[in-house]
Amino acid sequence: MNLFIRTKKRLSKFLNAFFKKRQSRIGIYGPPNAGKTTLSNRIVRDWTGDALGPVSEIPHETRRARRKEGITISNQNGNTVTIDIVDTPGVTTKIDYQEFIEYGMEKDDAVKRAREATEGVAEAMHWLREDIDGVIYMLDATLDPFTQVNIMLVGIIESRDLPVIIVANKIDLPDASASAIRKAFPQHPVIPVSGLEGNNMEELYEKMLDYFG
Repeated sequence: MNLFIRTKKRLSKFLNAFFKKRQSRIGIYGPPNAGKTTLSNRIVRDWTGDALGPVSEIPHETRRARRKEGITISNQNGNTVTIDIVDTPGVTTKIDYQEFIEYGMEKDDAVKRAREATEGVAEAMHWLREDIDGVIYMLDATLDPFTQVNIMLVGIIESRDLPVIIVANKIDLPDASASAIRKAFPQHPVIPVSGLEGNNMEELYEKMLDYFG
């Protein structure tokens, strides 16, 4: 009888673990240098006190997807959502090692960085097609949002019917224009923030509660 009870308990524990829904994986996507890692670090730091990865003015500092699990976001009304944040490499249609040489890298290092960045883009696209449950799409609000990469990525996100929040980053800069991004993607919510300064993060967190909860 004791053996039967122990077996039943083990089976119940196994089934509960098997059928338990995993936390939503929220990917932070966008072109290089849009501020994805800066925002990822801001979110992780605000809610856990940690950080996710280094940032740099050199493109493709993030060359592998990095994930921080179990981030619980809440508001004063008691609403909460627990997610995994996935910081992804910047997606672009072409990566040229000459670009890194312009930042002072030696040729061998530049070639290696370009190869790693290309592999990172492929990995980011795999995550998007297979393992992502929602997207924060990052755009530099000082740049024209009408690019091939942005149109392509937003189209892929829409084809997967994923919830997406578009973030107009770098609003601390004088030439930033969140309105241009709203005109480019009127079908999605656009939240203007400064990931570096922390401006308007409360509005982003409220939208994350609505979209990813």
